[in-house]
Amino acid sequence: MRIAFHFRLIPFIAALVVAAIGILLGNWQQGRAAQKTELQARLAARSAEPPLVLGPAAAAAPSSDTAQLEFRRIRMSGEFVSNWPVFLSNRPMNGQPGYVLAMPFKIAGAGTHVLVLRGWLPRQAEYGKLPPFSTPAGLVTVEGQVVASAGKVMELGGGQALKPGELVQNLAPQDLARASGLPLAPFLVQQTAPAAPGDKLARDWPLPSSGIDKHRGYAFQWYALAAMAILFFVITGFRSGSKKRD
Repeated sequence: MRIAFHFRLIPFIAALVVAAIGILLGNWQQGRAAQKTELQARLAARSAEPPLVLGPAAAAAPSSDTAQLEFRRIRMSGEFVSNWPVFLSNRPMNGQPGYVLAMPFKIAGAGTHVLVLRGWLPRQAEYGKLPPFSTPAGLVTVEGQVVASAGKVMELGGGQALKPGELVQNLAPQDLARASGLPLAPFLVQQTAPAAPGDKLARDWPLPSSGIDKHRGYAFQWYALAAMAILFFVITGFRSGSKKRD
């Protein structure tokens, strides 16, 4: 029996399409892994730098300068605007549902404010009932890390007017600036210290660069799918040819 390869156009096109999709998606996942690797390196480098004193000039920097401050450890003095707390919902920590408390912070000696992510609070048994928290009064010095955003979660609906004490899915400095009338810097600060007396806020902030291995694993799966599509076309083509000879 002579084995011969029998070319079939439709299976060839199907295998080509599947292989192309697999390669494109594999490349996309590899790109995501490369982005997060670069992000991790930048985070490590900037975290090793000494804390930057965030004064009026730095806080008033335009949005184009945010990338220069991102991931820097900072120290700033001022006071919290305690009558404008906002709660970011659907923010679990260690498998427990909860909220992230966000609050404007007025830089001492300036009219500029910075939106501070003060920490995480567990969700109460009754949804919508906000957990208790304390806010230090007067002049305080806060330490933290500059971030470009508070992260995004899926949001349904929207369009409601932002007000103090509101539960929101997502929050950007410009949203709070419009609602409160406060001039806000175009970045946020994840507070790391200090812990005030009676402070129950958790500050175990997740690393933004996590998930590199996951992207690489997905890339391998997509490349494997592309290879299997081509291999399947070749194998079935040889089988078809041998049967035709019989």
